[in-house]
Amino acid sequence: MKITFDFEKPLAELMQQIEKVKQVEDKNKLDMSATVAELEAKLESTKKEIYGNLNGWQKVQISRHPERPYTLQYIELMCDDFIELHGDRTVGDDKAIIGGFGTLNGQTVMFIGQQKGRNTKERQYRNFGMANPEGYRKALRLMKMAEKFNKPVVTLIDTPGAFPGLEAEERGQGEAIARNLLEMSVLKVPIICVIIGEGASGGALGIGIGDKVMMLDNSWYSVISPENCSTILWKTWENKERAAEVLKLTSTEMLKNKLIDGVIKEPLGGAHQDPVAMAATLKKQLLKDLKILKEKDVTELVNERIEKFCSMGVVNEG
Repeated sequence: MKITFDFEKPLAELMQQIEKVKQVEDKNKLDMSATVAELEAKLESTKKEIYGNLNGWQKVQISRHPERPYTLQYIELMCDDFIELHGDRTVGDDKAIIGGFGTLNGQTVMFIGQQKGRNTKERQYRNFGMANPEGYRKALRLMKMAEKFNKPVVTLIDTPGAFPGLEAEERGQGEAIARNLLEMSVLKVPIICVIIGEGASGGALGIGIGDKVMMLDNSWYSVISPENCSTILWKTWENKERAAEVLKLTSTEMLKNKLIDGVIKEPLGGAHQDPVAMAATLKKQLLKDLKILKEKDVTELVNERIEKFCSMGVVNEG
């Protein structure tokens, strides 16, 4: 088990105790199976207690775990094959957003998602998952291609936000994201969006308009990150934990507020504990939702999508 965060320390201590008991057992040829079983049972109950009561900031931490599966890993685990497509046909090929056709149980699907890196070189290459305008224009080009060939679109969202650099603004970052919101709302094929990690600001929303918007259990979705919210409100990052609670950014809160359509459970401790199982769960959910959406008439599909997003934030006074 991968232990990374402060709130996981009790688990690390129990695992060390189990290891020590096993070493004593091997060294002295003693039968300590009862002690090991007792500690392992305590470990399991502690896991359930800790991961079953995570607060907002702790879920943000898990969503950023360095070994958490990213878009390409999910595609590799779920798809029979995948052909990546490149470029926006205007500026270049943004490496922070990847996309292409893949097959799920024989069905052709257009996959689009943000991609982070595992090491310093990869992170720089992928720009830490922060897309430039050409990334969103590439995503839109691929969506329109999917529409042309009548293939559903699946987006996997995992970004700390769209790239905030001056050059991105000069090339029309705001316009590119706004254009995607407009075009995705009326796209004539099914769209499923899944927040697999971080879902921050317009960077996430730029590929986040769908018939079904789902979140993994330990992901988050918000207009701003807890750190930046804390900096704006309290002029320091120190209140990031408080900001995470106030923002109501967890999957549970988002579902409660009817801003998403469902939550996909992760393995105990997070998706990084068992990426294969997580990919299998995600694939099962995608196939289930695709079957339902593909049976709908195009007009009905688009009208329901527009109605869903237009009704968000509306207050009916009695």
